[in-house]
Amino acid sequence: MTSTDVSKDAEGSGPSGYAAARLRLLTKEARSGPPRRAALAELTDEWLTGLFAAGAEGLRGVSLVAVGGYGRGELSPRSDLDLLLLHDGGDSKAVAALADRIWYPVWDLGLALDHSVRTPAEARRTAGEDLKVQLGLLDARHIAGDLGLTAGLRTSVLADWRNQAPKRLPELQELSAERAERQGELQYLLEPDLKEARGGLRDATILRAVAASWLADAPREGLDGARRRLLDVRDALHLTTGRATDRLSLQEQDQVAAELGLLDADTLLRQVYESARVISYASDVTWREVGRVLRARAVRPRLRAMLGGGAKPVAERSPLAEGVVEQDGEVVLARAARPERDPVLPLRAAAAAAQAGLPLSLHAVRRMAANVRPLPTPWPAEAREQLVTLLGSGRPTVEVWEALEAEGLITHFLPDWERVRCRPQRNAVHIWTVDRHLIETAVRASEFTRRVHRPDLLLVAALLHDIGKGWPGDHSVAGEIIVKDVAARIGFDRDDVTVLSTLVRHHLLLVETATRRDLEDPATVRSVAEAVGSQGTLELLHALTEADALATGPAAWSSWRGSLVADLVKRVGAVLAGDDPAEPEAAAPTAEQERLAIEAIATGSPVLALRAQTEPPAEDQAPGDPEPLGVELLIAVPDQPGVLPAVAGVLAMHRLTVRTAELSALDLPDGVEGAVLLLNWRVAAEYGSLPQAARLRADLVRALDGSLDIAGRLAERDAAYPRRRGVVAPPPRVTVHPAASRLATVIEVRAQDAPGLLFRIGRALEDASVRVRSAHVSTLGANAVDAFYVTGPEGAPLPGEEAAAVARKLEETLRG
Repeated sequence: MTSTDVSKDAEGSGPSGYAAARLRLLTKEARSGPPRRAALAELTDEWLTGLFAAGAEGLRGVSLVAVGGYGRGELSPRSDLDLLLLHDGGDSKAVAALADRIWYPVWDLGLALDHSVRTPAEARRTAGEDLKVQLGLLDARHIAGDLGLTAGLRTSVLADWRNQAPKRLPELQELSAERAERQGELQYLLEPDLKEARGGLRDATILRAVAASWLADAPREGLDGARRRLLDVRDALHLTTGRATDRLSLQEQDQVAAELGLLDADTLLRQVYESARVISYASDVTWREVGRVLRARAVRPRLRAMLGGGAKPVAERSPLAEGVVEQDGEVVLARAARPERDPVLPLRAAAAAAQAGLPLSLHAVRRMAANVRPLPTPWPAEAREQLVTLLGSGRPTVEVWEALEAEGLITHFLPDWERVRCRPQRNAVHIWTVDRHLIETAVRASEFTRRVHRPDLLLVAALLHDIGKGWPGDHSVAGEIIVKDVAARIGFDRDDVTVLSTLVRHHLLLVETATRRDLEDPATVRSVAEAVGSQGTLELLHALTEADALATGPAAWSSWRGSLVADLVKRVGAVLAGDDPAEPEAAAPTAEQERLAIEAIATGSPVLALRAQTEPPAEDQAPGDPEPLGVELLIAVPDQPGVLPAVAGVLAMHRLTVRTAELSALDLPDGVEGAVLLLNWRVAAEYGSLPQAARLRADLVRALDGSLDIAGRLAERDAAYPRRRGVVAPPPRVTVHPAASRLATVIEVRAQDAPGLLFRIGRALEDASVRVRSAHVSTLGANAVDAFYVTGPEGAPLPGEEAAAVARKLEETLRG
């Protein structure tokens, strides 16, 4: 059935006929994409033409005009109908009656309607006051009535737009930047707004408007395809949700992917990201050109006056590198440059642009891409040095890298990049796609090049540390294999290749060990030293760890994590220098600990103290106030069952996050009878200020004597929060690490973070009759990874079968 056939079905049958024909059109599986959008627009035109004809009989000087997306003939299933009833100012009552004859049937069908009734003069005046109206009128399309009236408005609006462009385009650019700040970048968001986010449909429409101004034109290659793909996704989103939404929510992505015939939600997001990247890059290039044209227009009259109206001045060209010059605020190729004979030229031009903080011109990038030659294997030294220079240029690297990537030059030099390009990361901690995260890590690493002896290895490791995410399995293991090949091709020698592969294989080692293992345990430090192998590699790994975490997102790094990693690096460095880590000895209690213990014995109840923990500024930082690391919570309590779950539950009730937890029996001074447990925990408030120590102590007393129902209180608080749909979290997993310590059994818990999680774990371990020696708590986004060093009642590690049974029971408890 053609769109004309569908339209005929709707004729003469009023709104119900149109509704039925519309439904048939939207539910036909064979129709999708641009043909369906065009057919829906044609069907709607036919219906509105009938409504107009029935109400405008004998009325002249009136026309019905489609504007905006409808004007472009791009109707998605739940799109608004943007309509303008244009009139010459004649019979106002008849025009108002005609408007009612058109608007009310639309509303009766439940269709969204954006409507106005104006004369051409009113429409032009409104457009001059409201950029959104002006942009919509640029796509005005005649539906019915006086064609001359519509044509006259189109001509006038377009002339106004071109005349006012020098003033209005900067205003439009500013509004676009503000919208991007609010909505974020479409190419990185896990739940993007297909229309309003930067690189979305709104920006694609703006590029059409800029082209209509005749001041600048967007790069056309790939732009129409990118816009079409985003429209296809929005169509599928409307059909699967039944709503007029542009937000691609997580819970709807699988359905949308299925509607489009795609493999899965990741494939869908990658297509969205690729499309957004094309539109974003075109926007950057276009706005740069607009700025260049407007600057030239502002300068030209003065130059003409100075030159006496003579010849047009030639733009200055300043040399930057061999074959590369700066011209008019961009990096371009020198006239003598021959990219077809110079395979290093793209890297040299990119490095020069990043070092100068300037963009690569579109023409230069496309010329190099069209004539690029393969580099020999291994690369010549200059090529490797230019890549390192590009990576070490800081923030300007991002824009230059995106320009190279837009024309396929990155995958030309690094074919393995294709597997991580636009790859989403479904992890709340990560704020970037894999490829952008790698570039961000290099940018962060460039700040640390003065801390290491081999900055080139640090920068290349930063670029490639997650390259294995494009392959199945553990990305660190896959990355190690890939990096050995890539590093050799780039031209590093065998020793450097070994260092780079070690850095990639163990790029998570320091932060995971520091936050999840007991640093006082010699086995912990020795295992890291064996994996790292040398002081130089340790130095590089320390810098890479911090750069990686900073480039991941705000939740991945903190002063607390930094202090733990630095402590681990110091201990590992000592081992690599030849020192043997001594077995930990029970430290003598401090005066404060003794005081708390004696008070606990005397009162027969817990006592506690809160003390802020701070870190002084690093040597390379400006002096200032020390940075808070959290709050140290010291608790002394007469030895009794249930201490760990009681303390964890009370802290959860008071919205305190536990970062580390140590429990030990305290040796009391001579003459003091009794046994005391000492808990040395580091905590932080989720938000707001810390509770008073007296309130914590009172609740802890009640928790230990059984008068405070912690589980019930936490359940009530959880029930008070509204339930939101979202991604179903994977089930908890509990594992035993038998080789992690000779002093205790290490049980690791990976679970969805939630208030009271540590309380539930502590209660389960208490029920299993094991003693918790220390706990190391790590939370990344919604994921908790907690390690517990446990022993039997006698203080020895658990036998293998018993440890496995405890882990199974704990996992069952958390899943239940």
